[in-house]
Amino acid sequence: MAETPVYGLILAGGSGTRFWPLSRDRKPKQLLELFDDETLLEKAAHRLEGIIPPENLIVLTNAIQAEAVREVLPEVPAENVIAEPEKRDTAPAIALGIAAVARRSPEAAMVIIPADQLIRDEEGFREIIGAAVEAAVASEALVTLGIKPTWACPSYGYIERGPRATLAGYRNAISVHEVARFREKPDAELAEEYLATGNYAWNAGIFIWTVPTVIRELSRSCPELADFITEMRKARDFDAAMASQFPRLTKISIDYALMEKAARVLNIEADIGWDDVGSWISIGKYLDQSEGANASRGDVTMIECFNNVVFGSTGKKIGLIGVHDLVVVETEDAILVADKDEVDKVKKIVEKLPPELR
Repeated sequence: MAETPVYGLILAGGSGTRFWPLSRDRKPKQLLELFDDETLLEKAAHRLEGIIPPENLIVLTNAIQAEAVREVLPEVPAENVIAEPEKRDTAPAIALGIAAVARRSPEAAMVIIPADQLIRDEEGFREIIGAAVEAAVASEALVTLGIKPTWACPSYGYIERGPRATLAGYRNAISVHEVARFREKPDAELAEEYLATGNYAWNAGIFIWTVPTVIRELSRSCPELADFITEMRKARDFDAAMASQFPRLTKISIDYALMEKAARVLNIEADIGWDDVGSWISIGKYLDQSEGANASRGDVTMIECFNNVVFGSTGKKIGLIGVHDLVVVETEDAILVADKDEVDKVKKIVEKLPPELR
């Protein structure tokens, strides 16, 4: 492992709808300071410190967010922030990142992480990533992290673990298992069954592999992407080749294009305080907690209120009286008030907004 260079690929191209009105097209979730004075993107990059040097970090985003990404991550070389010409789903995006790494270091190991997740145990994360890189190099297999479930969540895909893997040259004490199969998002009853067995993990979309291994697997399971990587590797002008070829790629997720078809996938279970913080409701548990199961950030006063999430971003006083089960978010130019059970419909509001509020 010490002789294998390691690169990080951070996927940071998400849209800004789910956390409107705080998030916008130009400032989606990963660019928000939701928990402290550090954005989720900064947290993602910084938790790789000690494993991957900044010059080996590649950040995939889109054109309208690229400038903000470079401002947030000044330690990452500007040319390492790559703006996809258009959205083509996770498999083409990751293939683009593989090509960028392969041009520089064709034998490198890669760590692929989303930019918009919260991981509270960063030291534990680093230890597991180190083990995963070692396993990827030793096995010539694809490796994925599986999050130890804390409840029977029907909103995540699951990884079914098989027997413990035997890996020649793997010396780490962290156990590695074969992946039996990937499971789609289950209904609530099936999720309970998964949890009861003890050998299922949440699929967090965190992958580790070497460049030769992933290209070999893509050549077998998705030749279109393997051919794209080959063309990008030999292109004299990377940006021009990306602009002409990337938009032609089929939209497909990395799970369908690669992970579910791979000859061998390994899994390491991770108990690292992971949360995909997918909605305003999930943010609530990390805000200030007060009487009546209320959660808030900012200058908020509540009287006879219960089970509300209130997020103020401007310093204005926010007052609530006699209400319950609401999400209230206040910004300079917009206010959201939603029933907790309906807040996932915020995307429908965004669709009706003028461009300057999106």
